[in-house]
Amino acid sequence: MNVSVHPHRAGASAQSAPPRGPSLPAFAAGLLAAFVGFASSFAVVIAGLRGVGASQAEAASGLMALSVSMGLCAIVLSFRTRMPVSIAWSTPGAALLATTSTIDGGFAAAVGAFIVTAVLILIAGLWKPLGRAVSAIPAALANAMLAGVLLGLCLAPVRAVGAMPLQALAIVITWAVMARLNRLYAVPAALLVTIALVVTTTTVPDLAAADLAPAAVFIVPDFSLEALIGIALPLFIVTMASQNIPGLAVLNANGYRPDPGPLLTTTGIFSLLSAPFGGHAVNLAAITAAICAGRDADPDERRRYWAAVIAGAVYVILGLCAAAATAFLAASPPVLIEAVAGLALLGAFGSAMMAAMQDARARDAAVITFLVTASGISIGGISGAFWGLVAGGAVYALDRFRRSV
Repeated sequence: MNVSVHPHRAGASAQSAPPRGPSLPAFAAGLLAAFVGFASSFAVVIAGLRGVGASQAEAASGLMALSVSMGLCAIVLSFRTRMPVSIAWSTPGAALLATTSTIDGGFAAAVGAFIVTAVLILIAGLWKPLGRAVSAIPAALANAMLAGVLLGLCLAPVRAVGAMPLQALAIVITWAVMARLNRLYAVPAALLVTIALVVTTTTVPDLAAADLAPAAVFIVPDFSLEALIGIALPLFIVTMASQNIPGLAVLNANGYRPDPGPLLTTTGIFSLLSAPFGGHAVNLAAITAAICAGRDADPDERRRYWAAVIAGAVYVILGLCAAAATAFLAASPPVLIEAVAGLALLGAFGSAMMAAMQDARARDAAVITFLVTASGISIGGISGAFWGLVAGGAVYALDRFRRSV
């Protein structure tokens, strides 16, 4: 794979190999990324699978297959590239499925569409022009998009203080005090306080009584033109535009330059493996990628891949214990999980904003990219991150054209 870094990181790459094993900040970042990625959207995944005809058992199987696939995919890619390649299920894709009526052929036809989607992602990974197009995104726009993606979560601590003042202030104060003493341990300390608060202040289900055994259900696919047009093509477009392209941009904004082709090909393979068990698609992550790729995951950018590896391992565990994990995380106040994630992303948000506004010639385009992305607008099921890049790219192109004439 092609691996390069920003000039100011080139010296670090030439030094001796980093120590083996994850650091405590990397471990905490990976744990947090997995909790945020799973807890924030597993309900959307279940709703999406049920929306296209899955039974409760088939939906649970799909959730398990997706969790295990994206965990193993993150581990494979992160070890192979030595970069923090975070993987997620396609949340926008699940939201799209939730609004799709059950088609002829039921869930078997939907599974056939999932397989077609995986094949299309594979083809996209083998198509070189896509990689060149992603690499051509100006750094100012990529950073502005990243800042827009992160803004909502960075506001979560403030919202948490309004919703649950005592608990949220305990998390924020812990983070602030530790950040002054030793920034490396600020997020791990806040995460520990969050877990303690969940255990002591909420009704945690009896995990011993929960069914911890994986319940994989193999669905024989049924291929139909209706499913191809109504599910496969929209799911592919949404996954590429709302997840894979922003995910690559987040890695680029943090100084990592992977070859997009092998990343997409690998996610396509794991999507293909999960599809017969009800998984709709796995792809590159954006928000959790920022948690694993940012400085708070490890000051040494060469060791941050461990954060994505840890996150992948936790995803596998969550998948194999889907019933218990879902019950525990469902009992956790989402606002507290989001609050600690927002604290972990403040540094990444500040760096992205600074990089986005640094070039005066691209500032207008960067502002447009940031605002459209942060607006949360969704057109045709495609999220604001993609439309932010489109709007900012149009302004950027017009500015370049004006200066050239």
